[in-house]
Amino acid sequence: MSESIDAAKISIIIPAINEAGNIKTAIATTQGSINIEVIVVDGGSDDDTVAIAQSLGVKVISSSPGRAVQMNTGAIAATGEILLFLHADTCLPTGFDDMVRTALQQPGTLAGAFNLRIDASLLSLRWVELGVNLRSHFYQMPYGDQAIFLTKAVFQQIGNFPELPIMEDFELMRRLKRTGRIVIIPTPVVTSARRWLQKGVFKTTLLNQIVIIAYLLGVSPERIRRWYRQEKLKRI
Repeated sequence: MSESIDAAKISIIIPAINEAGNIKTAIATTQGSINIEVIVVDGGSDDDTVAIAQSLGVKVISSSPGRAVQMNTGAIAATGEILLFLHADTCLPTGFDDMVRTALQQPGTLAGAFNLRIDASLLSLRWVELGVNLRSHFYQMPYGDQAIFLTKAVFQQIGNFPELPIMEDFELMRRLKRTGRIVIIPTPVVTSARRWLQKGVFKTTLLNQIVIIAYLLGVSPERIRRWYRQEKLKRI
């Protein structure tokens, strides 16, 4: 098993809608790695996202919009034994490929993710990072912006991303936690600060916690999504 993982191909799946400003940088951080493929799954962009991705020589496929649907579509198209799901506004660290393969060789490990760094200098964002990284390490609950990875076999066994309108990464992690260990690589990915800057750090953090609580209390993901989008629109 360790030998096969050590030489395993990594399929990096990037769901995107109108990410022309970020997609080139995200893809650039995957280059220079060994035995990988990059799949951009476009959910109906009307900007230059597709053209930029195609110009960089990566595989581009189309999907219905929705992050879970797009990631599952990418997983079906993937030819690698390992799947890594990368948000279009997030950059991988140098050497991520070796880190991922090493992490998945640890006994009992089913999946993993990276620590998080947010690309802005606000002191309040350092506290957000600290909270995210502590939660990830102690509760084994990383979220999608931390570049979740796992083998394709485990992904299929666990039932793929649940095709929810929101909280798909949270639910996948809950399923994985019941079965095995989720390892957190201490080297961070770097994600855009745009959502914190648009609404404010405190409001964004509070809103995220309210969404999690509502989901755990049984509020339907569709209702949460409608409310979450209304909150976003109020502050744009």
